[in-house]
Amino acid sequence: MERTQTVAGRTPGSVGYPAEPRDSQAVPSPTGLAFPGCTPRRLRRRDLETYDGRLEYWDARTETVWVCEPTTPYHEEPSATLAATLRTIAEVRGSPIKCYGTMDLMLRDSRGEPRGIMQADQSVYLCPLRAVLPGRKAMVIGEHDFPDVVLEVDHTTDARRGKLKLYEAWRFPEVWIQVPDRPSKSRPRNRTPGLTVHVLVDGAYRVSEASRAFPGWKAAEIHAALDETAPSAETVAVLERVGAALGAREGTGPDDDPLLRSQRRQGLEKGLEQGLEQGRKQGLAEQRVLLCQLAKRKFGAAVADDLALRINGIDDPSRLVRVGTCIIDCADGAALLGRIP
Repeated sequence: MERTQTVAGRTPGSVGYPAEPRDSQAVPSPTGLAFPGCTPRRLRRRDLETYDGRLEYWDARTETVWVCEPTTPYHEEPSATLAATLRTIAEVRGSPIKCYGTMDLMLRDSRGEPRGIMQADQSVYLCPLRAVLPGRKAMVIGEHDFPDVVLEVDHTTDARRGKLKLYEAWRFPEVWIQVPDRPSKSRPRNRTPGLTVHVLVDGAYRVSEASRAFPGWKAAEIHAALDETAPSAETVAVLERVGAALGAREGTGPDDDPLLRSQRRQGLEKGLEQGLEQGRKQGLAEQRVLLCQLAKRKFGAAVADDLALRINGIDDPSRLVRVGTCIIDCADGAALLGRIP
């Protein structure tokens, strides 16, 4: 039976995963790392603070940075789509989900200096209100909670041969690797479209048919959502299902989301106003019918038909009351109609 990794009493999706330990000697260095589709460059430690470009990985031992260039909109689109998609899940669940994009994911050495740095295409915190979130510049192993999920987009790369090994060594709980349906001439030949979910179990990744952080969200469904230009009806139904499952786990729902709560209140108020107006109009119509029935009984059908035409446009209840008084007071139909313009 597969055993889910828990740390310090925390479960997947609750408040994140605390990262331990901080000492570089306790974190193994994977061997045989490769970064297909990336270009290695020299980046000295002293230049890290001023480096503002994208990177796949920086290694302190060799002071080498691997850079994927050029970065295209096709590569960036899935991570942006994921952030937008998670807003729907968060609204249905009734509590926020925070995405950090391509922030630095840093492992420090025993002196507190950077030992290695990665950048995911997207980093997701399911419960940001309770998690120990990254600082201004980086998420640091041993200081901040791990993201519940990190996303890697292999449009022209292969994260399995390098970054996935590092994520496993650094003990990130869940990694998604998305290979978009849109082809690329420089994509490695062994990369086929689809999304793979890697979950950490007993210190090693296992491929899962569904996310552990997002209960019931299948890899094929995530792939479809990230590959769409606009959410389909099928995807929206899936997002609502996943959001409801998360809400059931935490005891929250759409009414706990400020935006949806406001929209529901406005809808209720509008519906109430429309209902009151409809009821008012129906009441006036019934009042006019009753007046015509009284006139018919006292003065005959011809007078009643003429009266109906005259009072059809009256929507003031007080005027209709005066018509009723005229019916009672008048001795004949001519007198009645003479008092009704």
